[in-house]
Amino acid sequence: MVSDMQDREEYLEETQEIAWSKLTAGSAREQIREAIERAKKRVEEICGIKEPTYENTYAALEQSDAELSRGWLRLTHLQSVMDSPELREVIAELTPEVVAHGMDVLLNEPLYLVLKKAAAQPWAKQLSAVQQRYISETLTTFRENGAELNAEDKSKVSELTTELARLCREFGERVLDSTNAWEYVTSDPEEVAGLPESALKAAQQDARAKSHGSEQRPAWRFTLQFPSVQPVLAYAENEGLRRRIWEGLQTRGAGKFDTESLIHDILRLREQKARLLGFATFSDCATSRRMAGNGSRALAFIDRLHDEVKPAYREEMETLRLYAEQKTGHSLPTLNPWDVSYWKEKRRRELYDFDAEQLRPYFPMPHVLRGMFSIYEGLYGIRISERPTCCPKAGESVPMGRVEVWHPDVLYFEIRDAQSEELLGVFYTDWHPRETKRAGAWMECLSCGCPPSNGKGRVPHVALMCGNLSRPVGDKPALLNHDEVETIFHEFGHLLHQALSDVPVRALAGCNVAWDFVELPSQINENWTWEPEALERISSHVETGAPLPPDLTRKMLDARIYGAASAFMRQLSFAKLDLELHTHTNRYLNRPVEEVDREILADYRVPLSREGKTMLRAFTHIFDGGYEAGYYSYKWAEMLEADAFSRFAKEGIFNTGTGRDFRRCILSQGNARPAAELFRDFMHRDPDPEALLRRCGIK
Repeated sequence: MVSDMQDREEYLEETQEIAWSKLTAGSAREQIREAIERAKKRVEEICGIKEPTYENTYAALEQSDAELSRGWLRLTHLQSVMDSPELREVIAELTPEVVAHGMDVLLNEPLYLVLKKAAAQPWAKQLSAVQQRYISETLTTFRENGAELNAEDKSKVSELTTELARLCREFGERVLDSTNAWEYVTSDPEEVAGLPESALKAAQQDARAKSHGSEQRPAWRFTLQFPSVQPVLAYAENEGLRRRIWEGLQTRGAGKFDTESLIHDILRLREQKARLLGFATFSDCATSRRMAGNGSRALAFIDRLHDEVKPAYREEMETLRLYAEQKTGHSLPTLNPWDVSYWKEKRRRELYDFDAEQLRPYFPMPHVLRGMFSIYEGLYGIRISERPTCCPKAGESVPMGRVEVWHPDVLYFEIRDAQSEELLGVFYTDWHPRETKRAGAWMECLSCGCPPSNGKGRVPHVALMCGNLSRPVGDKPALLNHDEVETIFHEFGHLLHQALSDVPVRALAGCNVAWDFVELPSQINENWTWEPEALERISSHVETGAPLPPDLTRKMLDARIYGAASAFMRQLSFAKLDLELHTHTNRYLNRPVEEVDREILADYRVPLSREGKTMLRAFTHIFDGGYEAGYYSYKWAEMLEADAFSRFAKEGIFNTGTGRDFRRCILSQGNARPAAELFRDFMHRDPDPEALLRRCGIK
C-alpha cells in the first residue's frame, strides 16, 4: 500500500531525487487535481481562523500549495525538455484549473480579511524582519491581483488570467513547432564551404540521424536551432546557404504556425487586466515592485542607453558596409541581412588575427564545468560533486547509487557547504538540443529549500540548468564556442542564487526577487569567462590538455569590444519592443506586427536590403517566458553587475573575502530585503550607471 501511494505521489513528493520515469501524462491528471483539492482545504482552514498567529495564517498560506507547485513545475518542465502530444494534452487540460486555483486564492475575500487581521496584531511587530517583509509582500500581492475589487471585477481578472495562460502556452507551442518544421539537407560540399570543422561534423551527424547521406557520400542537415544557424551565418562562404538559413528563420511563428493573432490577443488582455487592477499600463503593473518602479522609468532607461550607444552603433555598421564593399568590389548601398554576421566575423579575423572557432578545441564541456565549479567553490566556500545517473526504459529499475534522469544527456550534481558539509542543494543539467526541447537556455527551481528551523534540518534546493549548446560529435566531448561557455556561466549564476539562498521564508528565497535584479547573479558570472586567470582553469585542449595559450587569450580579449555597440543595440531593441508594446498598447493593437516592429525600431537599426519577419513572432521571452515588460531587466542588471564586478576586479577575481561577501550580501539573501539595500551592502554605495558603458568601450 505504501509503495502504491508513493507511485501515485511522485509528482508531489518532496525529494531531491525525482523518479522521472513515473511522471506520466496520465498520472499527472490525478495527482495535480489531488494537490489542488488539498490546497483548497488548507486555504479554507485559514479562512476559519478566529485567533490568528503567524504560523496559522502566513506560514500556513505559504505551505498550502507546496505540493501543487512541485507537481506543476515537474510537469511543465517535462514538456519543455521532452515535449509530446500527451503532455500537451494534459497541460492544456490542467492549466485552467491550476490558474483558476491561484486566482481563487488571491481573490478570496475571507482569506484576505484574515491576513489583514493577522498583520494588525501586536505580535506582528515582534516578528523577524524577514517574516515582516513576507507579510508586507503578501498583502501587496493580494492587492495588486485584485483582492480589493468588487465581485464582478474579481471574476473578470480571474477569467483574463486563465485565458492569458492558455494563449501564452499556445504561443510557445507554435514557435517550437515552426522551429522543428524546417530543415535543409545538402550533399554538395561546395555549399558548405567555409564552415568550421565542428559545424560540419555536427551537421553530418544530424543528417545521418535522420537517414540522410552516408560516410562515403556525406550529407549535411541544418535546422533552426542556434548551434546549427550561427556557424552558417558567420562562416559559410556560400551566400546561397546563408540566405536559405536566414529565410528559414523567417518561418518561425509564421505560416501555418502564425502567432500574430496570439500576440494581439495577449497584449489586449494584459492591458485589460492591468487597468482592472488600477494601473495605467501593463508595464506599470509589471514593474511596480521592481527596481525601475514603473514602466515609464524602465522605458526612459532604455531610451537613455540608446542615445548613448547610437553613434557608436551607426559608425560600426557603416564601417562594416564599407568593408564589404571593399572586399566584394561592388557598390553596396545596404547589406543583405544574411551577410551581416559573415562580414563581421571576416573583419574581426582580419583585424585581430583571431577566429573564434580557434577557441572551441580548448573548451570541452566536461572540463569547462569542472573548471567553473572550482572557481565558485573557492569563492563561496562550497563543494560540488557529481552523482552517477541512469535513464531507465519502461519497466527498468534504477541501479543502487544512481540518480534517475529524464534523458541520457542529463547529469546530476550536489552542492555542499565546504565547512559544515551540509547539503545545500542538488541540480540537473541538460545542455544539448533536440526536437522535443524548447529553444534557449534557462535555470529552473523545481523545489525551493529552506535553512534549519524549529528543530528541523535544512531542506535542500532542487534546481536544473538547460540549454541548446553544441552536441558531442563522435567519441569526442561537446566542444563549445566562447558564447556557449558564457551561457553556462550565466545559468550557473542563477543556480547559485537559488542553491545558496538561506532565507527561511520560501516565498522570499532564491530567485524570487525583483525581476530587474534577478539577472545580477547570472550576468556577473560571465565576467570570469574573460579573465586570463579563470580561462586557464576552464580551458583544456581536447587532445593535448593544454590551457588556452596566452597569445590566443590576448587576441580574444583584444577583440572583445569589437561589435560591442551592435550587440548592445540588439539587446536594447528587444527591450524597446517589449516596453513599447506594454506601455502604449492601444497604439499598436490590431496593426500588422511587421509594421509595428518597423515603427518602434526605426532608430534602432540601419537599413538592410531586405526586411524580414519581426522577431516578435517568436519572442517567447515576453509571450511565453515571464519576461513581459521585463526584458529591459537584462540591461538593468548588466549595469548592476558591471559595477559590482569592479570590486572583484580590484580585490582579486579569486579573492575569497570578496566572494564570501557576495554570497552573504547577495546570493544568500533572496528577497529578504529590497534589492537596492542588498547592492549597497556589497558595494557600500548606490550603483554607478556609467559602469556598463565604460566596460563596453562606449564611454
